[in-house]
Amino acid sequence: MAQRQMSIGMNILGLGGHQAAWRLGEVAPTAYLDKDYYINIARISERGTLDAIFLADGPALQENVATNPGGRLEPTVLLTAVALATTHIGVIATCSTTYNDPFNLARRLASIDHLSGGRVAWNIVTNAGDLPAQNFGLAGAPLHGDRYGRADEFVDVVQKLWDSWEDDAIIGDAAAGRFADPGKVHRLDHVGPHFQVRGPLNVPRSPQGRPVLVQAGASEGGKALGSRRADAIFTTQTTLADGVAFYREMKTRARAWGRDPDQLKIMPGLSTVIGSTEAEAQARCDALDAYLGKDGLVAQIAQRVGIPAAELDPDAELPWARIGDVASFTTGSHGFLQAQLDLARAERLTVRQLSRRIRSGHRLAVGTPEQIADTLEEWFRAGAADGFNLMPDMFPSGAEIFVDEVVPLLRARGLFRHEYAGTTLRDHLGLDRPPSQFVAALPAARARA
Repeated sequence: MAQRQMSIGMNILGLGGHQAAWRLGEVAPTAYLDKDYYINIARISERGTLDAIFLADGPALQENVATNPGGRLEPTVLLTAVALATTHIGVIATCSTTYNDPFNLARRLASIDHLSGGRVAWNIVTNAGDLPAQNFGLAGAPLHGDRYGRADEFVDVVQKLWDSWEDDAIIGDAAAGRFADPGKVHRLDHVGPHFQVRGPLNVPRSPQGRPVLVQAGASEGGKALGSRRADAIFTTQTTLADGVAFYREMKTRARAWGRDPDQLKIMPGLSTVIGSTEAEAQARCDALDAYLGKDGLVAQIAQRVGIPAAELDPDAELPWARIGDVASFTTGSHGFLQAQLDLARAERLTVRQLSRRIRSGHRLAVGTPEQIADTLEEWFRAGAADGFNLMPDMFPSGAEIFVDEVVPLLRARGLFRHEYAGTTLRDHLGLDRPPSQFVAALPAARARA
């Protein structure tokens, strides 16, 4: 029996996973607006046979543009260019269910799947916070439960649209003048609490059947959505025990929905700072942290927990009495906050110590290539992960170091592929190609007739 192997994605966060990456000048401060910057990272990742590149996104300007590069290119537009410049690596676009429409998004993603030969995925998110809402004519963000109710129906409609053309609907008989079998192109006539969609989609079924669905969110609503509908979950756990518990919970939830748990991949995020020695890695990390200063590091924690930085003692633990239940937070990611609090409690970290253990809301690993490979292997073998979504400190060097120094170690341990075995993102992830749900419904419909 072949040894189980991990999946690895490369998350391109601006100019790097560290907020100060742009200050070190590896690339121009405006490189994140240049398609060639992303194409270069994608090709580096493809050289290492990674599964996919991943783009986060949000429909508001969140950065303080006085001190940080601000804004992001729209991911489906950008990733079309990246897909056309690569041959195997998957492309994962983050798109919100809160401020999009199911038909338009289904069409865009199916189009990229055709153009890329079956390499696209959608990272499903809802949007908390008032800033995005105010860009769409609302005074404030929808409540957490409302966002996830809309999200579940949104994904259901998108899946139906992707399935509305059966695989063999196109006949393509030019001599007979028959292009498609209309009996294999299905209307949805969906009517729900949030959407009314007639269908069918005006794009035939794509190479993967459906683009891969990725979900990021560890709140109760997020876990329900991910376990029911996602192919992969990008998650936030920061301790091994929490990682194992989350992995088991999500596989159990998937089984309860009647799914094969092996068809749901759990991929924790990991921020990396890699050096040829431990000291070199730590010096690289310290050089980046120095640009933020102690106040900047503490400010990141303050923003996450909703307490002004001036009211946090950097050399004391978090003021636990002031931090309520995570479910009561109406803004921000519940998953990121819970992971951060769990780590702080488990190791009784001070605010300053916690600020040096988390990057972009995820676990931080600082060390040699061997140490990075060790932590990936530990989580993978312990049953905390099927793979990982990486956030190197700086691009492009962080990606190059991982591909050139860590990937060979994982290959030598039998934990990662030497070459791509297929052509689609589903192939890379070891996911089955789903049948159209309309085909699956035909025998039951005929039985009732």
